Amino acid sequence: MTTTPHVLYLFASAAPPVFDIAKVIENAQSRGFDVCLGLTPTAARWLKPRLGDLEHLTGHPVRSEYKMPGEPDVWPKADVIVVAPATFNTVNSWALGLTHDFVIGVVAEGIGKGIPIVAMPCVNSAYVQHRQFERSVAELRAMGVQLLYGEGGFVPNQPGQGKPKEFPWGQVLDAAASAMRT
Repeated sequence: MTTTPHVLYLFASAAPPVFDIAKVIENAQSRGFDVCLGLTPTAARWLKPRLGDLEHLTGHPVRSEYKMPGEPDVWPKADVIVVAPATFNTVNSWALGLTHDFVIGVVAEGIGKGIPIVAMPCVNSAYVQHRQFERSVAELRAMGVQLLYGEGGFVPNQPGQGKPKEFPWGQVLDAAASAMRT
């Protein structure tokens, strides 16, 4: 009997761990996921020289913009969505429902569709001092998003002291696999 891989929408913002996204895709594929990669506009600009390779790796177009009305969807339907690294802007825009870009629009709609969503912020300790950030984290959690932040998830570093190679990608993919089983 042949099983169809589960479809993972992997959405990434412009934070340094995004430069390891090819390894993350390969890791997700080794776990049985069919990966569709979506990027915020700035993340797409950062990865522009590698977009063709990433499309080849996933077998799907890398998306960072909305499709035109009436155009067919180019991705299969998602079984689970991962948003990582999620920047300060991504977390706050999402929680406030500001769907100015493709990634935020899909994840905002994903909540309403009941698609399991796992997110992991990548922010420094100065950003998290802004009161809106904690409100946004609480709001997303209240809407059913599994936000891996704080103890047991991403813990912010001091500004300029990030460790992008230590971003806990494996934890995010583990949570995505578990989210589909619940």
